[in-house]
Amino acid sequence: MVYNIYTMSFTRRIKRNGRVYLAEVKNRWENGKVVQKHLRYVGREADGKTILNASISNAEIEQVKLYGPLLVLDHLAKRVGLDRQLGECAPEILSLVYAHCLDYKSVNQMEAWFERTDLNVLLDIDGVTEKRLLKALDSLEQRDWERLQRDLFQSVKNRYNLKVSGVIYDVTNTYLYGRKRPLGKQGHDKEGVKGRPLIQVGLGVTRDEGVPILHKVFDGNINDSKTLNDLIFQFKPYRIKRGLIIYDRGITSARNIRDVKELQWDTPCGLPVNDNLKKTIRTMMAQNEFIALANRVRLKKTVFYVIAAPHSIDDIKGTLALCFNEQQRKDLRESRYDEILNAQALLKRNRSIKEGLKPYFGRNGNILPGKMAAAEELDGYSCIFTTRPLPKEEMVRLYFDKDLVEKAFRSLKGIIRLQPIRHWLYNRVHAHVFICFLSYLLLSLLNHHLRDEDVSPEEALRELETMYKVYLKDPKKGFRISRVVTLAKKQERILKAISPGLLKT
Repeated sequence: MVYNIYTMSFTRRIKRNGRVYLAEVKNRWENGKVVQKHLRYVGREADGKTILNASISNAEIEQVKLYGPLLVLDHLAKRVGLDRQLGECAPEILSLVYAHCLDYKSVNQMEAWFERTDLNVLLDIDGVTEKRLLKALDSLEQRDWERLQRDLFQSVKNRYNLKVSGVIYDVTNTYLYGRKRPLGKQGHDKEGVKGRPLIQVGLGVTRDEGVPILHKVFDGNINDSKTLNDLIFQFKPYRIKRGLIIYDRGITSARNIRDVKELQWDTPCGLPVNDNLKKTIRTMMAQNEFIALANRVRLKKTVFYVIAAPHSIDDIKGTLALCFNEQQRKDLRESRYDEILNAQALLKRNRSIKEGLKPYFGRNGNILPGKMAAAEELDGYSCIFTTRPLPKEEMVRLYFDKDLVEKAFRSLKGIIRLQPIRHWLYNRVHAHVFICFLSYLLLSLLNHHLRDEDVSPEEALRELETMYKVYLKDPKKGFRISRVVTLAKKQERILKAISPGLLKT
C-alpha cells in the first residue's frame, strides 16, 4: 500500500499480544510536521478474516517520530561495530554523528532535536542533555586516535571486503568561531577569507571507494606538504601492499616522495611549476608537438594532450607527464583579459586595483605586453610526477580524477557541517572533527550500498524522512503501541539496497 501523507485514509494493521488489530487512520500536515489522526477502529484479523470489534476505538496518536534515515545510519554504524568501538559514551557520540548526517544542531540544541527522533529506542538511551554530550566529546580525548581509526578501518575493510589499492590524500582548512582560539592560527585560507583563525584537516580516503581511512588535525599555519610528512608513517600499520598515494601539487615535496618510497608505495602527484621545472617544460615543448592525436587523452568531458619523459626529483627516479588543456588555456586567458581591461578602466578614473594586477601596467597606466606574454606562457599546462611506470592515460586519470576526496571535503564542510567550529577547547575541536569524520564514513558506506541505484546518499536520506514511527495510545486502557508508516516504492528500493532485513523493521 502506498502511503499518502496528505489526504488518503488507510487501514493500519497493529499487532498486539499475538493478535492483529485493524484501524482506519488519516494523516495531515500541521505546523511543519505530519500529524496522524485515528478515524475509527475497524476490527481484528483471525484466520485471515476480519472480525469487527470496538475495543481500541479510542486509540489516539501520541507521537510521530523521525525514524527512516536514523534506522539506516544506525544499521550502518552497528554493521561495522562503531557502537562497540566508541565505548560507554557510544550512544551520545552516535546521536551527534547521525545529527551531522541529517540536520546538525549545535550541542546546546541537540536535546530538542533528539526528542523529535526515535533515537531513544535505536540507541537504547533515555535522552540527551548538553552536559552528557559534552562529557561524551571529552571522553574521546582519552582514546588513542590512531589506534581507534585503524581498528575502525580494519572493521570496515573486513565487513565490506574492501580491496585497497591506494590512498588519495588532501588537506583542507576550516575556521573556528571567534578570534581567540588556542588551536586556530592565521594561515592561507583556501576560501580566500582573511583574518579567520584556522585549523588544517588532513584526510586520506581509499582510491576506489572513497572510504575514509584516517584524518588528523593541524594548526592552521602548517604547510600542506608538512601535514602529509607527519601522516605518512601512520599508514604503515594498515598494510596496504604496493599502494599508491595520490596528492596535489601543494602537498608535494622531495621528502614526502622519499618517505612514500620507504613504505614501498608509489607516488603519482602534481608538481608546482617553479623556475627549475620551467626549464624542463620549455625543453619538452620545444622537442615535441603537443596537439597531436597520439598525445590525446580524454577524461570524461575534458581533453588533455600529454607528453612524458624520464625525470628525477633529487635522486628519486620517475616519469614527468606534461599535460596541456587547451580549453583551460582559453578560459584563463579570457578571464585575465577581462580583469586587466577592467583594471585599466579603474586606473583611468584614478581608482585602486588588485595588487596582483599591478605588474601588468606601466607608470602611465599602459598595459605591458611582455608581462602579459610571461603570464600566458604556461596557461593550461600542468605537471604530474610518478614513481611507478604508468601509461599516460592512467597518470591523467589518477591525478585529475581525485573527486572522491574533494567530495569528502564538500560533505565535511557542507552536509556534515565541519565549519564553523564553535568549540574552543583543544580536545573538543579534535572531537568535533572526529564526529564529522565518522559522519562522512557512514555516508561513504551508504554510497557503497547505493552504487547501483540512481540516488546519492544525501538524496536517499531525504527520501526516507517521511518514514515515520507512529506511537499510539489508548487513554482508557493505558496501553501503547508503535507502528512504522507504510513505505513508498522508492523508499523500499533504498532500504532493500542497504539490507533487505530493514524492510521487516
